[in-house]
Amino acid sequence: QVQLVESGGGLVQAGDSLRLSCAASGRTFSIVTMGWFRQAPGKEREFVAAISRSGGITNYAGSVKGRFTISRDNAKNTVYLQMNSLKPEDTAVYYCAGDRVAGVVRVSPGSYDYWGQGTQVTVSS
Repeated sequence: QVQLVESGGGLVQAGDSLRLSCAASGRTFSIVTMGWFRQAPGKEREFVAAISRSGGITNYAGSVKGRFTISRDNAKNTVYLQMNSLKPEDTAVYYCAGDRVAGVVRVSPGSYDYWGQGTQVTVSS
């Protein structure tokens, strides 16, 4: 099994920055792609960013491109999401996810096998 634990969420003002972390434990060798998703109240879970095992391939949602950066430290089994220039519309619960399939960085929540419990990010205007 794989356990994913997110941290780093909080309440910030518009324009501020936050860095989310997701620590993986257990059978971490089975995780290939790591992704971040978010879910706002009353909305469906949506893709934010994903990164391949090597870190050489990344993918971002259009709404965060240029503001958010995903990275990973395989030695620490940790993936990060640096969020800059935060906006009120970024307010959501942010989830870390792991995908076992190699060769493609996927954006559908249904493609991911492992999920963390989520961390709340609230951006005030």
